[in-house]
Amino acid sequence: MKIVLDFLPILLFFGAYKTYDIYVATAVLMGATALQMGAIYLIDRQLQTVHKVTLALVWVFGALTLLLHDERFIKWKPTALYAAMAIALAVALWVLRKNFLKLLLGSQLNLPDAVWHRLTVAWVIYCAFMSVTNGYVAAYFSTEAWVNFKLWGYAFPLVFIVGQGVYIARHLGHDAPKA
Repeated sequence: MKIVLDFLPILLFFGAYKTYDIYVATAVLMGATALQMGAIYLIDRQLQTVHKVTLALVWVFGALTLLLHDERFIKWKPTALYAAMAIALAVALWVLRKNFLKLLLGSQLNLPDAVWHRLTVAWVIYCAFMSVTNGYVAAYFSTEAWVNFKLWGYAFPLVFIVGQGVYIARHLGHDAPKA
């Protein structure tokens, strides 16, 4: 069920773009993301910070796209989101000496601190890569190419998350030192 929720807004965005245009697709994305967050809230009884930030960015960048009739705003939303995530994780890890991944998931996964550290570094690198990649595609390719990238670019997070799962699986069941 959650997998469907994760992909629903982008699939509806893609369908609306192919059927109409970027502006209708943007409005559909805004509505679908609001519905997605409502469903997540009903299931989990809370929204994680990343959900709140995603919803805010979709609505701010979407509203700017529609009000100013300028597609650049919606195209740059993923760049802003991934950059914010990379910066937040990096600052937390290296400046505040907090591991947000461990704080969020530590009660569900028993992993050694070194593994949590490597996972967080991997997420910082991944988010920075996705931010730069989306920015490059948004700046140098057509809107059609960018929309196709948004759909088919979902291979990046799928491969990354599967890789994270394989890495985590090797360390599950080991006693992690309590911190």
